[in-house]
Amino acid sequence: MTTRTSRTVVAAALVFGIAAGSASPALASAPSPASAAGHSAPSVPPAYGAPDAEALRSALLGLPSGDATAALVRVGGTSGVWRGSAGVHDLVSGRPADPAGRFRAGSVTKVFTAAVVLQLASEGRLGLDRPVRRYLPDLIPAAYGTVTVRQLLNHTSGIPNIGPGYTTPEEVYAHRFDRYDPAEVVRGATARERTFAPGTQQEYGNIGYTVAGLLIERVTHDSYASQVTRRILEPLGLKDTYLPGDDPTIRGPHNRGYQVYGDGELRDVTVWGTSDTWAAGALISTTADLERFTRALFAGRVVRGPLLEAMFTLPGEEVREYGTGAPAAHSAGLSMMRLGGHEVWGKTGGRWGYNTAIAATRDLSRTLVYSVNATDAKGQDMNTTAMNVVVAALGAPSRG
Repeated sequence: MTTRTSRTVVAAALVFGIAAGSASPALASAPSPASAAGHSAPSVPPAYGAPDAEALRSALLGLPSGDATAALVRVGGTSGVWRGSAGVHDLVSGRPADPAGRFRAGSVTKVFTAAVVLQLASEGRLGLDRPVRRYLPDLIPAAYGTVTVRQLLNHTSGIPNIGPGYTTPEEVYAHRFDRYDPAEVVRGATARERTFAPGTQQEYGNIGYTVAGLLIERVTHDSYASQVTRRILEPLGLKDTYLPGDDPTIRGPHNRGYQVYGDGELRDVTVWGTSDTWAAGALISTTADLERFTRALFAGRVVRGPLLEAMFTLPGEEVREYGTGAPAAHSAGLSMMRLGGHEVWGKTGGRWGYNTAIAATRDLSRTLVYSVNATDAKGQDMNTTAMNVVVAALGAPSRG
């Protein structure tokens, strides 16, 4: 891979959030005009051929390595499938990675949350363009009274993204089992001045989906986890996918996750609480389950009817990324980028020790799901193994 291609891949991949920090649409290839204008972009690119098995195998060579200890990959579509795994289950035993192992899916959780909200909208139980305060008057103050449900989902609410305030990896590690009340997180965020006027800019983060989880609970009078399970996991038969609640472990078969600390120490970070991200990033799943979910979602079997288009519609071209002015890249739950001449929609997630992605073309001619046990899963740059998998499966980023 040339240096130029590598840099372009890293830049475009940040739109999907492959790097664990917030996404950076500023570095992305530009959306097609139709998508940038707030409409789905009907285009007919050259069809994907059969998955490049040699390139995919090469992407997984050398594991475990300095940047990843394991990787699980599933490529599908109309021209064939490819399945592969590499690396180890754990560094102590050195036994092969379990290709069916569960892992932390991170922000891929947002796709499930968005889908539940859209289902509720289709049932008339909430309106995407109605103020969130209408449903959560005790939680959303008047200063945020114009924020709509849609703006929560496409990251244009202007509600500040705040964290617990830990500044070093050691501090974060020391507080890995802390428990967070999502309502208190929202109150802390909305007590601050808005980052921008709602609907005028886009800033990727977790706060909108924390509010969305609470919205689901208020409208349904049920728990967020129960609604995701009843509406998505059980109907699709996703038996290896679940929301862990306060349990910091990964139940069932899984490959251990590691993170680089200090002067190169690889620390086991498999056991880690997820209440800090809750409806924005707590999901645990497998590549098989996420592939099934992706196919069902894109085929209209999760969100039915016209509301599905909210997941494939970017804000209008007047909405730019906060702080950079780059084109908005996030829809309700998903993000869009151009790879190998194709418009690809997807989502990535990063938790300590784990990077995950789902991606597909609208017509499902190509799908990709991966889990990479990245040792730099919370770094600001794209993981090298993940980058190589994306290029091998979907092609290099392109413009126009």
